Amino acid sequence: MWIENDIFHEDMQNIAQTSYIPWEKLQNKTILITGATGLIGFNLVSALAYVVLYKNITLKMIALVRNREQAQNRFHEILAAGAPLEFLIGDLNHIPPIDEKINYIIHGGSPTASRYFAEHPVETIVTNLNGATYLLELARKNRSEGFLFLSSMEVYGGIHCREKIDEKHASFVDTMVPRSSYPEVKRMVESLCACYADEYGVPAKSIRLTQAFGAGIRRTENRVFAQFVRSAMNHEDIVMYTKGGTEHSYLYTADAVSAILTVLLKGTRGEAYNAANEQAYCSIKEMAETVANLDIIKVKYGGPVSVVVDESKNDGKIYPPELYMNLDTKKLQELGWKARISLEDMFTRMILSMES
Repeated sequence: MWIENDIFHEDMQNIAQTSYIPWEKLQNKTILITGATGLIGFNLVSALAYVVLYKNITLKMIALVRNREQAQNRFHEILAAGAPLEFLIGDLNHIPPIDEKINYIIHGGSPTASRYFAEHPVETIVTNLNGATYLLELARKNRSEGFLFLSSMEVYGGIHCREKIDEKHASFVDTMVPRSSYPEVKRMVESLCACYADEYGVPAKSIRLTQAFGAGIRRTENRVFAQFVRSAMNHEDIVMYTKGGTEHSYLYTADAVSAILTVLLKGTRGEAYNAANEQAYCSIKEMAETVANLDIIKVKYGGPVSVVVDESKNDGKIYPPELYMNLDTKKLQELGWKARISLEDMFTRMILSMES
């Protein structure tokens, strides 16, 4: 899934060749990363490993992971290539002491499944707050050069009109709904970042990511984009459990990584930045139809498939209500960043990567 995978290799090359990322700031630095085994985390660690091995940047990565054996398996190709990656065994509630100097912290660890938020709202809040508080304190004591919290578009809550959403837009989160535990704790941690930046001078920033997918995905991934792709590759109907009316933008994994590194190294302390591909704005149903009619599905998997709506399993608790999230990314683009990969190419590259 790393260098020998042509699609993933190309993604890593493109990130490493990104001219607007000030790579020199990472020279001889140590970076602590949480959420490293997730989709975005894996792409991020892979990109940094590629930069070390092929761009002559000397840096060290420390990844907080729950299980050493699973992490070694996830990153076995990166480790075999000699990338400077070490594991810190723990979780967001139990982060072991770190004796060495930490120059940068990228905090991406968090539950990401809607079912988990609905069934474990208390744990969702407590775990995220505990982890963020510890890491911000670590950044303060280390006088770290950068701290980036990977937040979510969900901090804006339920937007019921098709307007552009910039970083100053009001949030509409119903705190009495248990599933709101996820967007609400993301808001809490963003506020902590802003407070640590103001009170203690910690260079903390937040990036509000839309849903990202692409090369590097686990074959067991169960989020909706992966379900759509698996159905199409099996030449089965794409079954949706809502009408699919929710609309928002998407983002390719490599574009998400370049956005993360851009904000980490060039963003303003105490600020938040939206990250999305504005050209990939569509409804979930339109996304399903895009997958169903991809050229690669027609040519390699027996023709297009159908999109079927079955709302019998939707009890209103797992899936959020319909909303519109048209993120404005002007602020991030002013740092030099831009999205490269279209929605169709996101899916095509993901499928080609899964085939390798």
